[in-house]
Amino acid sequence: MHRFYLPPDRCADRTLVLTGAEAHHGLHVVRLRPSEQVAVLDGAGHEYLCEVREMKRDIIRLAVRQKNVIPPSRCPITLVQAIPKGKGFEAIVQRATELGVRRIVPLWAERVVVHVERERLEHKLDKWRAVAVESIKQCGWAWLPDIETPLTPQALLARHDTFDLSLVASLQAGRRHPREWFRKFQADHGRLPQSVAVWVGPEGDFTPSELDAIRAGGALPISLGPVVLRSETAAVYCLAVLNYELQAETL
Repeated sequence: MHRFYLPPDRCADRTLVLTGAEAHHGLHVVRLRPSEQVAVLDGAGHEYLCEVREMKRDIIRLAVRQKNVIPPSRCPITLVQAIPKGKGFEAIVQRATELGVRRIVPLWAERVVVHVERERLEHKLDKWRAVAVESIKQCGWAWLPDIETPLTPQALLARHDTFDLSLVASLQAGRRHPREWFRKFQADHGRLPQSVAVWVGPEGDFTPSELDAIRAGGALPISLGPVVLRSETAAVYCLAVLNYELQAETL
């Protein structure tokens, strides 16, 4: 079944209307036919099972046959990710969305080599959000992650966001396997964490001063194994581990 996306404010009626890129995709890429069954995701936890009712040159009308409510992940995950060069961040957004991340905070760390002019920043954000939309359509997850405007580590720490468990991928001494921190949390609280954040640095890791500040803000250092991973790979590694630990007792 083909999937499409409409924001929540366009999903209030029993008839949904695809326009723009979504209509183009339906008309000219997957070539929908009248009466065909499709799904529409709103990125806010709803899936609409629909039937194609009308197709014009640049518009598709869908009749809603069933509305499904998809609950969010029991434990929201925030990915705090240093921005890699090239299209690396787009790949991270794609994988993070597929892995159910609730929020992505792009980070201007000291060793980030990418520099985006202020006037191009909104374009970057729009592109990243479009990648997230394509990702939920591909995987069927009904929740779009909130992708924030890039911040420095200092600016993010100054907000004093709180999490049950905050972790930071580290190449420095004192790091532990992520499972050790999960076991310690369960031993201390008698349950799994209900909110988690993970910080992933740029190529070459966070600087010692950045890492000190992040750890002072409550993040616990974790090891990602014996080899040095690219930033994009490290993000996927961390999110896969977190999903495994958080779902281990619910499957």
